[in-house]
Amino acid sequence: MSKISAAITAVGAYVPEYVLTNQILETMVDTNDEWITSRTGIKERRILKGEGKGTSYLAIKAAQDLINKKGLDPKDIELVIVATATPDMRAASTAAYTAAEIGATNAFSFDLDAACSSFLYGMSVASSYIESGRYKNVLLIGADKMSSLINYKDRATCIIFGDGGGAVLFEPNEENLGFQNEYLRSDGTGREFLQATYGGSLHPLTPETLAAGGHYAFQEGRTVFKNAVFNMADATVKVLERNNLTKDNVDWLVAHQANKRIIDATAQRIDLEEEKVMMNIHKYGNTTSATLPLLLNDYESQLKKGDNLIFAAFGGGFNWGAIYLKWAYNSIN
Repeated sequence: MSKISAAITAVGAYVPEYVLTNQILETMVDTNDEWITSRTGIKERRILKGEGKGTSYLAIKAAQDLINKKGLDPKDIELVIVATATPDMRAASTAAYTAAEIGATNAFSFDLDAACSSFLYGMSVASSYIESGRYKNVLLIGADKMSSLINYKDRATCIIFGDGGGAVLFEPNEENLGFQNEYLRSDGTGREFLQATYGGSLHPLTPETLAAGGHYAFQEGRTVFKNAVFNMADATVKVLERNNLTKDNVDWLVAHQANKRIIDATAQRIDLEEEKVMMNIHKYGNTTSATLPLLLNDYESQLKKGDNLIFAAFGGGFNWGAIYLKWAYNSIN
C-alpha cells in the first residue's frame, strides 16, 4: 500500500472591496507613498468595513469560494481549522461558527493562533490529520481582520496591515505529492516586540487602557525586522538542506508577505531568481494568517503538478518556519 501524503487539492480566497491606498494614508498620518513603498513594497491594502463583520466573514467568504470552485459538498468536510490572530471572540471558536455557516455540519473545528505563522503551522497540523489516515477532507483557512487591531494614527503599523482570507483543502495523495517536510520553530522571549498587549488574561481590558489605545497592535520595528530576515531565511535554508534540495529544484518560494525587503532577503539567501518568488504584498499588505493562501490563489493558474513549493513565515511570538510541499494538480483556469 502506498504511503499517504497530504496534498492541497483546491484553493479559495476573499479580500474586501474597500481599498486603502498609500495616497489615502497620506491624509491620515504623516507619511507618503514613496516612503511606504521603498520600505515595505506596499501600495494598497484591503479593509473590511460594515457593522457586524469580523474575521469569520472573511473566512466564510474564502471557504465558499473554494467550495464553489471545487464543486465540493460541505458535508464531506471533516475538519475546519481557522488560522487567525484576530478571532471573532475570545472564547467562542471562529472555526466552529465558520463551519456552521458554510454547511460543514459533519466537521469538528478549532482556531489556531501563531500570529503571522498561523497558516504555516496550520499546514503542518492539517497534513498530520490527513497522513494519520483518520480524515480525508481537511479545510484550512487563514483569515485576519487586522484593521480591528490597528491604530490609524500610528504610522508604524497602519501602513503595513490589511484584511483578507484564503482557504485550502487537504486530501490524501498516493503519488508522493503534497506535504513533504517542515522546519518549525518558536521563541517566546520575543513576544514583547510584536503583540497586542491588552485584552488577554495577563492584561484584561479596562476603561483606562481602552481609552489609551492599549488594545492596538504594537511592534518594535527594527527588532522584528532583524529577526524576521534572519529566521525566515534560515528556516528556508534548513528545509532545503533536510531534503537535499538546491535552488534549481525550487519552483516557487511562497513567503509570508510582511515586508518586501524580508521576502527579497529570504530569496537572496538561497540565490533564487525573482521570477520564482510569489509576491502580492503591493496589493494587500500584510494580511497575517491570510498571506500564504492568498498567494496560492493569485498564482494558482501558474502552478503545475509536481512543482516544488517552499513556504516560509515569521510572526509574533516569535514563531517561524518553512515547509516543503509538492503541488498536486494542474489548474484548469
